[in-house]
Amino acid sequence: MDKKDLKEKICKVIDENAELIMNVEKEIYDNPELGYKENYATKLVMENFEKLGLKIDENITVTGCIGTTNEKIGPTIGVMGELDAVICREHPDSNKDTGAVHACGHNIQIAGMLGSAIGLILSDALDYLDGNIKFIAVPAEEYVELAFRTGLKEKGEINYLGGKQEFIYKDLLDDIDISMMFHALDMSKDNKKVLIGPTGNGFIGKNVQFIGEESHAGGAPEEGVNALNAAMLAINNINAQRETFKDEDMIRVHPIITKGGDIVNVVPADVRMETYVRGKSIKGILDANKKVNRALIAGAKAVGAEVKITEIPGYLPLLNNEELDKMFKSNIENFISKDQISTNGSFAGSFDFGDISHIIPSLHPFIGGVKGNLHTRDFKVHDPYLAYIVPAKSMAMTIVDLLFNNAIKAKEVIENFTPKMTKEEYLDFLSDVSKEILEK
Repeated sequence: MDKKDLKEKICKVIDENAELIMNVEKEIYDNPELGYKENYATKLVMENFEKLGLKIDENITVTGCIGTTNEKIGPTIGVMGELDAVICREHPDSNKDTGAVHACGHNIQIAGMLGSAIGLILSDALDYLDGNIKFIAVPAEEYVELAFRTGLKEKGEINYLGGKQEFIYKDLLDDIDISMMFHALDMSKDNKKVLIGPTGNGFIGKNVQFIGEESHAGGAPEEGVNALNAAMLAINNINAQRETFKDEDMIRVHPIITKGGDIVNVVPADVRMETYVRGKSIKGILDANKKVNRALIAGAKAVGAEVKITEIPGYLPLLNNEELDKMFKSNIENFISKDQISTNGSFAGSFDFGDISHIIPSLHPFIGGVKGNLHTRDFKVHDPYLAYIVPAKSMAMTIVDLLFNNAIKAKEVIENFTPKMTKEEYLDFLSDVSKEILEK
């Protein structure tokens, strides 16, 4: 069978199973779970992997699973989708207890990943491909519930708070030669449906505790040290730094106070803050992070408080691979007109897929079919075919390009790729970023 006929057969199979693919998406959407708690979604994905005859590794990082095709000689492609939801209590479909909702489209990713698996396997396309495919359902992409995840880490259940960080640490991606996934994004205001080859910000996560001294807020405020005042000054100090951030570094700092005190008539002695320091490059992130720490410490010293800063490795900036981008673009142009496809560009949000893109040649396009901004009450699927079926077909067709004819294209991509970091350098970087600062 020639490559064109093979792609057409794969797409036909995906169309025939479109209802199944959409039902899986709906089940995950109706049962949103936060990171490292995705038991329902993991079980559902495994059930579908089992029906496809994939070899399954389950609950590999608390939750999550991998389905692997029969082993053949040749490169291995990893197709990823994320299991977890985000917290957005204002969304009409959020879980009333947890606030969890799929307002970031991870349910869409799982549907697209499963759709590509269905197309490649049920069409018997694997008989014509020289290599292997791993379909990977990854937990805990959203960097939320840090206290819960820190508890898992203290119990030895995880080493890192992000799912893909944990996958890398546990050697689960060591045999992956090329990785791919997609993300949903509303581009309708620009009359676009696809964004290929974007870069994205990385970040460092920070837990901050301001430690003061309690006293009666009405009777003897002069005897206390107000930790909330320290936190407010620190935020103002960060704001004063913003003009020093280079435009090209796309720095974003957005602190929230998670605890402002205990009761209103006691001077706050224990105030907590969380923030990210985001940026387009590692150098830019580290530079901004020093300034933010300086601002936090100055806020505490101004009122005589202490500050404890716990730094947590976040995600690395998202990188693109031009060879993979071109292949994917040529395939998605079968479904989307060229004038509705954007290339390159920058996205100020952060993805743990950025970590993988520093080590392995990676593909991460954005696909439309949704309306509303990510992580907001307005986010919803608008065009199911574009959201799930088009990326499923396009990824499957790109895999055919990579693994057809003795996997020549995949071997070229691998040979031409120079990693920004080795796995060992990456893990050393995470270790270096993890630290605690106490200023009295």
